[in-house]
Amino acid sequence: MNRRDLLVAGGASLATLRLGAGPAHAQQSGVIRVLLEDAPNTFDPAGTGYNTPAVNVTWNVYDRLVTFGTKPIEGEDGAFTYDYDTIVGQAAEGYEVSGDGRRIVFHMRRGATFHDGTPVTARDAKWSLDRCMSVPTAKAQLASGSLRDPAQFSVIDDMTLQVETEQADRFTLPNLAIVFPAIFNSALCRKHATEADPFAQDWLKTNVAGGGPFRLARYEPGQQVVLDRFPEWRNGKVAGKARILFQVATNASSRRAAAERGEADIVRGLSGRDVADLRASGRTRIIGVNNPASVAYVAMNTQMTPFDDRRVRQAVAYALPYRQMFDAALYGRGKPRFGGEAATTSAEWPVPLPYDTDLAKAKALLAEAGHAGGFETVFSIDAGQAALAEPVAVLLQESLGKVGIRVAISKVPGAQIGTLQAEKKLAMFLAAGSAWLKNPDYFFRIFYTGKSRWNYGNFADPEMEALAAATRFETDRASYEAKVRRMIEIAKAEVPMAALWSPFLDVAVGKGLSGYTYMFHSALELRHLVKA
Repeated sequence: MNRRDLLVAGGASLATLRLGAGPAHAQQSGVIRVLLEDAPNTFDPAGTGYNTPAVNVTWNVYDRLVTFGTKPIEGEDGAFTYDYDTIVGQAAEGYEVSGDGRRIVFHMRRGATFHDGTPVTARDAKWSLDRCMSVPTAKAQLASGSLRDPAQFSVIDDMTLQVETEQADRFTLPNLAIVFPAIFNSALCRKHATEADPFAQDWLKTNVAGGGPFRLARYEPGQQVVLDRFPEWRNGKVAGKARILFQVATNASSRRAAAERGEADIVRGLSGRDVADLRASGRTRIIGVNNPASVAYVAMNTQMTPFDDRRVRQAVAYALPYRQMFDAALYGRGKPRFGGEAATTSAEWPVPLPYDTDLAKAKALLAEAGHAGGFETVFSIDAGQAALAEPVAVLLQESLGKVGIRVAISKVPGAQIGTLQAEKKLAMFLAAGSAWLKNPDYFFRIFYTGKSRWNYGNFADPEMEALAAATRFETDRASYEAKVRRMIEIAKAEVPMAALWSPFLDVAVGKGLSGYTYMFHSALELRHLVKA
């Protein structure tokens, strides 16, 4: 794909959007219509290779033991963001942490049921957490909170669950509030389990066994998902009563037109240019939230030739047209993560990396690495994120071509790219990572070590791994910060991922809608939404 192809593709009409519900639905108080640029690729909240549209569903049809509180977004009336420092009960009505911090006892909420009427018990919570230990993505994440073994989860009685760790861990409780440790109806799941699949992973890809504030009413693969309110939900406050209609609008101009005309209550996947134009018009409300721990990267597979050579990675980092990409993709709706200081004087992270466009440096590094004539490679993007990814890919292709790197662009279906990332099969790709939990050491452990999907650069550096482990339970602040500064130095020098920016999550919101809540996972929190 070249720039001309991209511009032609952008001219498609609104007719390409399957309008299973039109403007009338956007005006009905009983329906909240949401336009997405891609469809969910699984209904399993712990599913390997899941995409963000999947979280739109799984976050809302399942509960967790606990969840994060909320607080108002400054300057945005009727809009909220999650409060990392406030963790409240959800499926559990309360919890107690032992004096030594090693045990957390959860008291399940009496009267709570799953969507089929089955009571929610501690045995369901135990089965669900055991299941997390069998799914690689969930297991890797929960290990960051010292949760590694089913033996750590004990049923005291039907309504009481104990979680125990070897030592106090500041990440244990927050890990139980994230996407993966959803509470399943274990009896229902067991009916669909097999000897080869004891946790019903195949069945749960396309079915729901939850007890969250919404239940799955209808699903048309690739087209739409309908969620109804679960009237018996007891695990939190319920604001409105509207049903949710998710519709997939893969064409960017279709989503923009719907936002302009008020044909949807929430529109996601808008390009930076569309957001700028909509904001300038004053007719459409745009809510934008910047999460500094959310970063977009050009990731390079450090275990794959030629990206196993640090000089090649540095060359790519110097050849990227950062400012052009930032302007074309975001129109300024974000914070640059390029052009930073080479010296590391602070333990703050993420920060801009010390790379900016310098083609002469890029050519010199390639020659030093034995690639004076350049090389061929493939840059992969998520087809479901085309509004942002395609401008980046085309500009990258042009700029890297100037130093001899011949780039083919591969548009990978959203249902597949997460799996390919997890399997480390991509040479170079556009990645986006958001640290769900706080602290720099957590960020480095997740994105720069280990075998999980989130180690986008497939980075394996013994010193980084040792430092990430050493900071895990470090209590001396000076020692902690010194180790973090060294990890930052490694990230700058080794550059397995060239940082681009921290984007605003921009959403077009209907004027009659309130209760929009930004969550750490960037998907939608639906239960607070109210439509006038």
